[in-house]
Amino acid sequence: MKKYIGILIIAIGAMFMSSCSRVAPNHQGVLMQSFGQNGKSDYTLVKGRVNVMTPGTELFQVPLYDQRGGFEQRLNLKASNNTQFTAAPKYSYKAIDTRCVDIAFAGSRLDGDGVEMLDAIEDNILEPRIDDLIKEFSRAYHTDSLMATGGQLLFEKALEVDVAKQFEEVGFKLITFQAQLAFTAKVSNKIDTRNEVDANITVINSKIEEQLKNNELEELKTLQALIKSRGLTPEILQALAIEKWDGKLEGTYLSDNVPFAVTKK
Repeated sequence: MKKYIGILIIAIGAMFMSSCSRVAPNHQGVLMQSFGQNGKSDYTLVKGRVNVMTPGTELFQVPLYDQRGGFEQRLNLKASNNTQFTAAPKYSYKAIDTRCVDIAFAGSRLDGDGVEMLDAIEDNILEPRIDDLIKEFSRAYHTDSLMATGGQLLFEKALEVDVAKQFEEVGFKLITFQAQLAFTAKVSNKIDTRNEVDANITVINSKIEEQLKNNELEELKTLQALIKSRGLTPEILQALAIEKWDGKLEGTYLSDNVPFAVTKK
């Protein structure tokens, strides 16, 4: 009898062990009970070995390391001036460990577990929100501003703020985001030509400004010379002559234009 009891205990123990799952390293476990009928209250954070023998119990494992995603097909967008262009957003993110219940709750209603669950969340939640946001943003920007120097970067940074908010609502922290905008060759050539013309106009305006400054300088020099010439009265000329006299009395100075007259004996 004792022999059978021992075998039964071993069998029960083996059954218990086989019905347990262990949360993988660098993952956050979320245990769902009662088939999740009561909403998020049926989901709890767990670590280590978890018993999933009870009917309606399931263990979700949410990776805590960085994830990368992106659109396989380019999105067709339209600027405020009705110019069409495309985008192929790429992003990276990671789960917020304290928000893994929200992630598992959303993922359990989609498909799969672990990384597959995140793929389902990307396809059904994250990327549709990015799609809506980038289309809304594109309609608020003019093509010229997007293709100007730093224009696409400003667009991405502004868009990234709202994308990060959407990710956080689901339970993720956005790490990087790139819109990867692309314009048709016709639009690109048109903008390049316009930028070249603008650059030439800037150079011409600089030269005009420089010439105006030079003209002003010449006018000031002329005015200064005129004022100086008007100020050279006979008295001033006489004072300058005395100032420059070296003390020698050579010759006879009888002109009215000299400061003094000396007759050599």
